[in-house]
Amino acid sequence: MQLNDRYYQIAPKVVRSDSATEIVIRPLYAHCQFNEEATYVVTQYPTEEQGNHQVELKSMGGVLRIQGFKWYGEQEHLLVIEKQQGEEKREVLRVRIYSVAEDLYSRKPFKGDLHMHSCYSDGSESPGYVAAACRRVGLDFMAVTDHHRYAPSIEAQECFADVDIDLRIFRGEEVHAPHNPVHIVNFGGSFSINELFATDEFKEEVAQLQKTLTDLPQGVDPYQYAASVWCFNKIRQAGGLGIFCHPYWFWQNHLTPPGALTTYLFEQQPFDAYEVIGGFHRWEQASNTLQVARYHEERAKGRQIPIVGSTDAHGCERDLFGWRYTIVFAPSSDLVDLIEGVKGLYSVAVEALPGEEIKVYGPFRLVKYALFLIREVLPLHDELCKDEGRLMFQYLKQDPSAKETLEQAAGGTALLYKRLWG
Repeated sequence: MQLNDRYYQIAPKVVRSDSATEIVIRPLYAHCQFNEEATYVVTQYPTEEQGNHQVELKSMGGVLRIQGFKWYGEQEHLLVIEKQQGEEKREVLRVRIYSVAEDLYSRKPFKGDLHMHSCYSDGSESPGYVAAACRRVGLDFMAVTDHHRYAPSIEAQECFADVDIDLRIFRGEEVHAPHNPVHIVNFGGSFSINELFATDEFKEEVAQLQKTLTDLPQGVDPYQYAASVWCFNKIRQAGGLGIFCHPYWFWQNHLTPPGALTTYLFEQQPFDAYEVIGGFHRWEQASNTLQVARYHEERAKGRQIPIVGSTDAHGCERDLFGWRYTIVFAPSSDLVDLIEGVKGLYSVAVEALPGEEIKVYGPFRLVKYALFLIREVLPLHDELCKDEGRLMFQYLKQDPSAKETLEQAAGGTALLYKRLWG
């Protein structure tokens, strides 16, 4: 968290572009009070423009109300606040504000992980534990997506069904069609896709799809492509988001799936979203590098590629967990709004490896906005989430006071965003 946010309440931090929104700075402690007799000089530096603008003002009731600036364009604005002392000025603090167009202003940033595992497949912990750990690291939404299994995601929901919490827990699974190397995540779907593979419906409909495939490129297996398309279609029927996962995973001496199939999937784009960064260890970073490069190449060809970032974590107390996530800009954290946000190209993938600089991938305007939020807004959000995650663990351990305390904390992140967006 920025030091300024520990000493002052600053609101809003996100404003409408081309507006004249007032910024209010309220000291929180005695050591940072404004002197009502002093004059304060505030200089605005729009970071993507040359020049600056300046106003002089005095505090009122101990609060600094900054007026007189127009917040042009989509960009970050630096406010340098100085106290006038005779002929000299002494810098008091620096404040950063971001202005966005109305389409983004009406959306809030929701952090989530759409691909992770519990002890019911090859993870380490129970679904409820995974959910609590997700809130502890600052996520707003998640789904347990075990291999071949849908029920663990329901269990994660049921663990907290009787308590009001802000974390949105959705259903999901990692889908593995028989004899198909393409890994697919069903995020939020209302029924299991894996459970359909034993049915005649799957066999007959995939066979019909295969018959329609003509002139496939060399190296593309008709069944594997047809099975993948069938899965993505079924996920959409279930109201979920179909995610094409880690196509540059090196497994058993080969990239999985084969390169020709990956290329054809990008050309036809039957998926809803592409996992542009996934759960690779530090020594496997080449896979993520390839996935990011492929994203940029497909975008250069003019393709619209919705993206997500996921951990594919197999344990909450070891490497990978919390290292990567998605930010979806959406009106709410309801499933339909999150899916609309991803499909509508309002999402970015974030990589936050310990000890390394945070990287963000996606459309340029969203990347620069997300970098501001990660630095100036999300640390405040994450602090609230950490407290709620701790209480969720207490609730799982049947602490009798946890339910009441959790419900008292519910709505905290929404209130924070209401203040920071004015």
